[in-house]
Amino acid sequence: MTPPYGWYGDDFTGATDTLATLARRGRRAFLFLRVPEPQQLAQVGELEAVGIAGAARAMSPDEMREELLPVGEFFRDLGVRLLHYKCCSTFDSAPERGNIAMAAATLRDYVAHETIAIVGGQPSLGRYCAFSNLFATFGTDGDVFRLDRHPTMSRHPATPMSEADLRRHLAALGMQDVGSIHWPLLAGDPEAVASEWRRLSTTPSAVLLDALDPQHVDAIGCLLRNESQQRSLLAIGPSSVAQAFFEEQEPVASPSPDAVDGPVLAFVGSLSPTTRAQIEAARSYKRLSVNATSLLASADARERIVAMAAAMLAEGEHVMVSTVPETGGAPHAAAANLAEVSAALVDAILRRHPVRRLAIAGGDTSSRIVSHLGYWGLGYHSQISNGVAVSLARSDDPSRDGMLVMLKGGQMGQERLFETFLETGALQ
Repeated sequence: MTPPYGWYGDDFTGATDTLATLARRGRRAFLFLRVPEPQQLAQVGELEAVGIAGAARAMSPDEMREELLPVGEFFRDLGVRLLHYKCCSTFDSAPERGNIAMAAATLRDYVAHETIAIVGGQPSLGRYCAFSNLFATFGTDGDVFRLDRHPTMSRHPATPMSEADLRRHLAALGMQDVGSIHWPLLAGDPEAVASEWRRLSTTPSAVLLDALDPQHVDAIGCLLRNESQQRSLLAIGPSSVAQAFFEEQEPVASPSPDAVDGPVLAFVGSLSPTTRAQIEAARSYKRLSVNATSLLASADARERIVAMAAAMLAEGEHVMVSTVPETGGAPHAAAANLAEVSAALVDAILRRHPVRRLAIAGGDTSSRIVSHLGYWGLGYHSQISNGVAVSLARSDDPSRDGMLVMLKGGQMGQERLFETFLETGALQ
């Protein structure tokens, strides 16, 4: 069976959210951490959806093109009908970092349809697109802000969103002639939606579709299925693309790996207010607050952190290593270098004292760390909060094969997320 759907996640946290979305819709899916070898594809069995997790969100345009060319070739050769470039649900991107227009320009050569479908919202995560403008929730009260006024995303340290109209945002990235289908049409006759798509497909390079509620997502799904059956199609957007494309079936049962005992290692590299609140609520963990500048500059400092974390784990303590400053603000360090050093640090801790459960907070941080740990794929285990999945890691290293791994983006998860993770997969 040729899987009809393939997705590339531009960071690992988002890629696992799509994996969870597919499993909850009753679809057999697996997420590879690079273009898979034939024997790895054979090992995971028959699939309806194949994913590749990457780190394009943190890359320059040249790096993105180099990353995505083999991805496009793989999915074309596999024969998927819908190729999904899974971006963040807030579409945060900049001309020189994680440029969505570059992703579109690279991947469109590997599908037959000339027009790209862009799904602008993910209502299940509190992301709403109305008349092409994106809105997002914030805080525990669920207040909704237009993206250019959002307390976090308008001030994102790497890709601040100063424009809520996604057509204008994408044009600034280099994607011109983006048409739009707005929610009043999506709430009506599906044939009217298809007719408008056909009309727009004669000129624009892409069509942006609003999404305010599940009815709109269902209407988008009908369009995507019909169009992709005729010609393979590129879609850009959050996990709502997967939710739309696949009609709901009985959820896939979570695998039942051996229950695990022992301590949990958590690493936090996210600066978001949501993550800060989750850190404060993680009262079962021994916390190691790490000075980012020292971490980058001193091998001795890194060795001390590894030794302290391993010692605590050996005593049965749950350990949370955090590069988030105690007093707020961004760390005084280069973020890309910090992510690389953090990955090596987590690897060294696990070599010193292996654990069976690992939690990582931060989109770029998660991508770097998981890539460094030698896993080749992630299967779905469970979802423990909206937008946060727990995955079952696959590795050729027996000490790391079958680990439970929780990856979360900065804005995702309920306040007691890290505490909840302690109960996941644990011996009762």
